[in-house]
Amino acid sequence: MNMLTEAAVEKALDQKMSNVPYKMIGQDVSVYYGDKRALFDVNLNIRENTVTALIGPSGCGKSTFLRSLNRMNDTIDGCRVTGKISLDGEDIYDPDIDVVELRARVGMVFQKPNPFPKSIYENVSYGPRIHGLAKSKADLDQIVESSLQRAGLWNEVKDRVHESGTGLSGGQQQRLCIARAVAVSPEVILMDEPCSALDPIATAKVEELIHELRENYTIVIVTHSMQQAARVSQRTAMFHLGNLVEENDTDKMFTNPDDSRTQDYIMGRFG
Repeated sequence: MNMLTEAAVEKALDQKMSNVPYKMIGQDVSVYYGDKRALFDVNLNIRENTVTALIGPSGCGKSTFLRSLNRMNDTIDGCRVTGKISLDGEDIYDPDIDVVELRARVGMVFQKPNPFPKSIYENVSYGPRIHGLAKSKADLDQIVESSLQRAGLWNEVKDRVHESGTGLSGGQQQRLCIARAVAVSPEVILMDEPCSALDPIATAKVEELIHELRENYTIVIVTHSMQQAARVSQRTAMFHLGNLVEENDTDKMFTNPDDSRTQDYIMGRFG
């Protein structure tokens, strides 16, 4: 009976995931740095309100693909992206797209916490201010407070929001960067190894936060930690040598992957 029940639950979960709409669609995405090709015709769709983990050995292309989702690669001289990436059906590489607006819709949290050398308040209020999201100081105050609450940081800093953000611990700084990202009401949040510079306690807090944020945001996370990918994501995509090897439900990827390279990587045979 238990086995039947477990199978039924798993089938129901699979069915539920298959019904989740796509937020971003990548079609034949290739990325070149000068003459070097870093990604080869990647087809990967990102489901809405889902955490998708990108895994694979160093240099496999996972961070390159992540940065292509909000055109961060535009900032690299000689970088060229081909194929198509759409957000809610709109081609983000269309010449008429406002890249500043795109990066407000698709926010990013980097590997190393990078708060501005300003107060906690100014770190969070900067984006809403330049995007005209607040009509008054009271509006701005509310955005700052709610963003810090969403990032699980408000109770720790509410009495010192006008002190420097760089004075926080590493884990608090990373959550401040997450608060800064959510302050402009993004639809997608990209995270490039957000816990690699953090201790285990801070990592646990950020992972718990990712789980909570999934209710309102679509999240794509690059991680070297197989344990982290298994804990925080519902979908996992495996990259190797610039190719997308496979993408599937996280539970299946870690228990019964379709490709032997995924199995070898998860088992620590290379990477």
